[in-house]
Amino acid sequence: MPIFGAIGIASTGATVYRKWLDAVSDNIANMNNATDTRSAAFQAHYIQARAVNYGSGTGGVEVAAALRSGNTQGRVVHEPDNPLADADGNVRYPDIDLGEQMTSLIMAQRGYQANLSVVDRARDAYNAALQLGRS
Repeated sequence: MPIFGAIGIASTGATVYRKWLDAVSDNIANMNNATDTRSAAFQAHYIQARAVNYGSGTGGVEVAAALRSGNTQGRVVHEPDNPLADADGNVRYPDIDLGEQMTSLIMAQRGYQANLSVVDRARDAYNAALQLGRS
């Protein structure tokens, strides 16, 4: 492993968690976007991660795919006062569960923070090693 391997691996983890945070925040921001019943509902975003050089301990992690949910039907809600309502007074909303998204948000935040902590600790260890070399 290179001397700065811990920082490199932790930074790949932080990048993946940041992209997960972006996807979750996009889902939460769009969960109340109504469309007419003829249009597709907003599709939730999901991030799929994979190990780089699995088993070697030197590759870190990367985003394998940025996926969208397959659910374009969403949920139909009766809101006759909504300007997008059809003749029956219905509009379409995305089928996004706020509880699930908030759970994902907390997990992504904690993972992001953990990876940044690894970077901080590795930097401190490298600085301490440099100080020993100067003595």
